[in-house]
Amino acid sequence: MNFNDIDDIKKNGFTGFKTVGELWTDKSCIPKIKGVYLVINPDFKKTEFINPGVGGFFKGKDPNVSIAELKNNHVDNSQVVYIGKAGSPTGQATLNSRLGQYLRFGETKNVGHWGGRLIWQLKNHSDLIFCWKPTPKDDPREIEKQLLSEYIKQFGVRPFANLTG
Repeated sequence: MNFNDIDDIKKNGFTGFKTVGELWTDKSCIPKIKGVYLVINPDFKKTEFINPGVGGFFKGKDPNVSIAELKNNHVDNSQVVYIGKAGSPTGQATLNSRLGQYLRFGETKNVGHWGGRLIWQLKNHSDLIFCWKPTPKDDPREIEKQLLSEYIKQFGVRPFANLTG
């Protein structure tokens, strides 16, 4: 999959393509099923960082990193800034519940969504686009691993906000 081609992403089963701003207003369009998701920066060629960002202080931990670290993690030629998963074969999490946590974390709420926190230090965080792919018969963890592997083949590194994986 070409991670810089929205049409190719859609051909690979991703839907949604809603901005953070839209989802902060209404997240009812996010399916209540397990799956994987991408966070896309539509302005990836003009990325600006902020410090502090708008991420929540879960368990009192500061989610912010230095501008230097943000620049170091940034993948200049990639619109995809994060690849995530929701659910497992035995877990109850859904795309709706997991993305709901992620979005609340971005509203400075004390919510447990530490992974991917760097997106909340992008100046245009409310313009970021979320898309998702339900995986009702597959383990989202395995699909996420495959996506990360494909991404690394294309760009040589993990996405900006994927600090592990």
